Amino acid sequence: MTAVLALDIGGTKLAAGVVTPDGAVHGMVVEPTRRDEGPRVILPRLFALGRRAIAASGIAEPMAAVGISCGGPLDADAGILTGPLHLPGWIDIPIVRLAEEEYGLPAALENDASLAALAEQRHGAARGARSMMYLTISTGIGGGAVFGGALYRGAAGNGGEFGHITVVRGGRACLCGRAGCLEAYASGTSIGVRADELLATGGMTSTLVAPVTAQQVSAAALEGDPVAVAIWDETVELLGQAVTDLVNILEPEVVVLGGGVTRSGAQLLDPVRRIVHAGAMGPAGAAVRVELAGLGDAVCVVGAGELALDLSR
Repeated sequence: MTAVLALDIGGTKLAAGVVTPDGAVHGMVVEPTRRDEGPRVILPRLFALGRRAIAASGIAEPMAAVGISCGGPLDADAGILTGPLHLPGWIDIPIVRLAEEEYGLPAALENDASLAALAEQRHGAARGARSMMYLTISTGIGGGAVFGGALYRGAAGNGGEFGHITVVRGGRACLCGRAGCLEAYASGTSIGVRADELLATGGMTSTLVAPVTAQQVSAAALEGDPVAVAIWDETVELLGQAVTDLVNILEPEVVVLGGGVTRSGAQLLDPVRRIVHAGAMGPAGAAVRVELAGLGDAVCVVGAGELALDLSR
């Protein structure tokens, strides 16, 4: 049985697991990134985490390859993390070379949201679709796409940054340096910050107390809290309009929504679906399905595993 090691480098957590061709993850282990420690400290912990995952998997066969998932910007062809936004100080890190030296195996690197798209297309909510898009709605908003059954990477390898399309002209500042991006309105971080700002105006009664999280906003919105309802309604409206634009432009079979904010389930999915099907052009709207991700917190590990399995074939 072919098995590969998958590593996922997030701003909040590191994850590692052994992935087999059926998309199953064995021995998955997770620990906090503690990103303030910097790459000199974090990388040895990441590689040790990978060895723990191999031991925990119970798979005796040697690993065939290593797949690495990380947010961008990155240069997948060169195997270098050029400056991931969620990892301050990680400039020009030759992560593929370091992994190959550590494990004595071939390794490959890809954008985490792109790998999540690949995982969902092969084993999740878009399984078997020839064209699909994935949006991860979490601390930030990333994305990836599969067209013609193949991962879409873009000219420089960072294609699919759906979180950085403009939804409010001249709107809120975004970490990318632009203003009015979807990420600046619909990410988990933004939901909390916008709620704090609305609370600070004192214009509405609310049970919320700053600092507020996206999870607290979604829960309070279900209870009818005025501040939470205002923030949540704006969030799903802008997300729905952004997905509608993407559907009109690219006409995919499936749009998959994942990430921590989507743990709100139907509270987010139902209005976004309604907006897309009401606003998309006829053929595109009729053809598309909008679904929640099926692979949960393991999605990037599965994707990194698929990358490594492709490398080993």
